[in-house]
Amino acid sequence: MFPLFDLSLQLNGFPMKEAKAELQKIVALSEKEHEAFLENKKLEIVNFHLQNNPFYQELVGSNTTNWDDLPILNKRNLQQPLLERLSNGYSPKNSYVNKTSGSSGDPFIFAKDKYSHALTWASNMYRFGWYGIDFNSSFQARFYGIPMDFIGNKKERFKDLLSHRFRFSIFDLSDVVLEKILKKFQNKKFDYINGYTSSIVLFAKYLKKKNIILKEICPTLKVCMVTSEMLFEDDKILLEQQFGIPIVNEYGASELDLIAFQNPKDEWQVNSETLFVEILDENNQAVPNGTSGRIVITSLFNKAHPFIRYDIGDIGILDEKSTLKKPILKKLIGRTNDIALLPSGKKSPGLTFYYVTKSFIEDDGNVKEFIIKQTKIDTFEIEYVSETELNLKQIKKIETAIALYLEPDLNFSFIRKKALERSNRGKLKQFKSMI
Repeated sequence: MFPLFDLSLQLNGFPMKEAKAELQKIVALSEKEHEAFLENKKLEIVNFHLQNNPFYQELVGSNTTNWDDLPILNKRNLQQPLLERLSNGYSPKNSYVNKTSGSSGDPFIFAKDKYSHALTWASNMYRFGWYGIDFNSSFQARFYGIPMDFIGNKKERFKDLLSHRFRFSIFDLSDVVLEKILKKFQNKKFDYINGYTSSIVLFAKYLKKKNIILKEICPTLKVCMVTSEMLFEDDKILLEQQFGIPIVNEYGASELDLIAFQNPKDEWQVNSETLFVEILDENNQAVPNGTSGRIVITSLFNKAHPFIRYDIGDIGILDEKSTLKKPILKKLIGRTNDIALLPSGKKSPGLTFYYVTKSFIEDDGNVKEFIIKQTKIDTFEIEYVSETELNLKQIKKIETAIALYLEPDLNFSFIRKKALERSNRGKLKQFKSMI
């Protein structure tokens, strides 16, 4: 098949041939060579922005250029006009410009120079290639949001056409709509599934209810990549059972690149080719592998806009066996702004509630989805979508489990809804603190 995807990127000014060639060189480096490459790229990108970016010059100030003394860049720093943050010689016209989803509560507009963005695509293609997926020829079933305005919608559909993918809008996932999605899988030769975790899990639950294995009705399917939302272990098992194909967990950020991608050995391999990932404590010091901390990332190639020691807002753990060339993300714990403050003074990741509640709430398969909101220090709302209302026995079980795992005397209200509130891109935020 004609490489339409590569060609469309090339025509938009993204030098794909050069980017793919550079990525292959980096991948081929030995462990020792990679260490030298990393030190050179860190030094190079810092020096470039100190010489060419007034925003970064001001941020660093008279601080030393010693790496550990460089400031931590956060999303609040970036909430100022893009033109004030661009490097000399770069403008919205000669750069790739986009907006973050705002799932962290701090959306902002960002830019990448065209070579850096080409490397992002090369990095994506390389990792998807681990599973026999070629963006130029493999047909994608895409579970993503889509703009609802006419022009935005048509633009996205055209990009889908060039990218050889069919998009399922995820704003309505009622049984009627899921049945239509199922029919598309019966009639189209999809090679892989890609999209938001919660939407794909809902589809799998529908298949389970109908006792259908997706691979049996769509034999061309090879793999499913889930992204943008947490993938829980029992959801992964459900997806594997109902789809009959490998499930690959992806972790990325639009302003950076793919951050980690599950490799065929079932390791969550961190991208060390275009990014440098650090795990830091509250004092901005690196923690030992195996210890949790804030995920802080440097984009090694982006000259249009500095992402140097950028706190992405997530908490994670690198595996003890990680090396500089092959870091492994052992666990992604959640977002730093998803922390529940409890009456005892205890701080707990909001996803702890979700984990505990999830195990009980889904025992009978009645509940399709749920989210947890903290409205006061001791008060939580659980909004859920289900075929029948939760009974007192189920509610008591959940409250007992939370008292055991977190602390007693917390107040819960359970609100059954027809659909859960999603972001304008269709993402589901599983825990939200409103205090």
